[in-house]
Amino acid sequence: MARRIIVTGGAGYIGSHVCVELLRAGGKALVIDNFANSSPKALERIRDIAGAGAELLRADLADANDAARIIDAVKAFRPDGAVHLAGLKAVGESVAEPVRYYSVNLPATFTLIRALEAANARMIVFSSSATVYGDLNASPVDETGAVGPTNPYGRTKLFIEEMLNDLARADARWKICNLRYFNPVGADPSGRIGEDPNGVPNNLFPFIAQVAVGRLPRLKIYGDDYPTRDGTGVRDYIHVCDLAAGHVAALDYLAREKAPGAQCFNLGAGKGISVLEAIAAFKRASNRDIPHEIAPRRAGDIAEIYAKPDRAQKLLGWRATRTLDDMCADHWRWQSENPNGYQD
Repeated sequence: MARRIIVTGGAGYIGSHVCVELLRAGGKALVIDNFANSSPKALERIRDIAGAGAELLRADLADANDAARIIDAVKAFRPDGAVHLAGLKAVGESVAEPVRYYSVNLPATFTLIRALEAANARMIVFSSSATVYGDLNASPVDETGAVGPTNPYGRTKLFIEEMLNDLARADARWKICNLRYFNPVGADPSGRIGEDPNGVPNNLFPFIAQVAVGRLPRLKIYGDDYPTRDGTGVRDYIHVCDLAAGHVAALDYLAREKAPGAQCFNLGAGKGISVLEAIAAFKRASNRDIPHEIAPRRAGDIAEIYAKPDRAQKLLGWRATRTLDDMCADHWRWQSENPNGYQD
């Protein structure tokens, strides 16, 4: 079903892949991005892969000075709804700079809601996170699990979820999916778009990839004394293309359901991979050594979490299909063909 969708943060890692998936499904996108952690070149690459259909509004959703311009642009675009990905996203950074995270992630969502209300387009797919579960649940964790984030980043995600839940309860016209991502990795198989973080990466796979390509000297493994099978942290890694497909499935679900209210879904592969297992898989894909050293645990990290994604399969008709080897091969293709990211 063709539709017109606002994609906040649409030039970022996940957002660019969501745009490609939307365009391939016959939709149109208005990307709102301030390029704080992304590149305008991503929009060119999106068009290379999936053709025309992605417009750009360069603006900051969290800046009150941009709010009126954003609302006017959204109204002019006449959207059916939005995929909301814009925001700050590094766990460790949020522990060091909590006020910055609250002052960006929450106001950005307020502005988007105001813009959608002005455009009479009350449908949101929200980029939440498995960090909302904290360390309160045995894995696999489903959507009924206890929530208790261990860092400010996760708390901003949970606060926004709760706000959107309240919004749907207050106004039955709103249709909302809160998608709790696990750990997206990989890249579009074309090698044209991928993860390109500013500075030293905060996430495991871009760090591994930059070591493999020679951009960084060695990988730091934050903790090898967790109560896991090899002492390193265990996470659920999901191919970013599978994750992007989950957003289109969520939009389809909201469009066909008459009164879904606010729904919550885990998007994960449903199994845990340790840091050492991820390194070994990337070595196979790249045929490169990955020098690494052990560093102290990071504040806010937990030992193990992976998803039970059954609800998404049942209601959205979605499941992750790509393997860890697929993730590593596609991530390496992106990194090896773009060793300096979009600067190349």
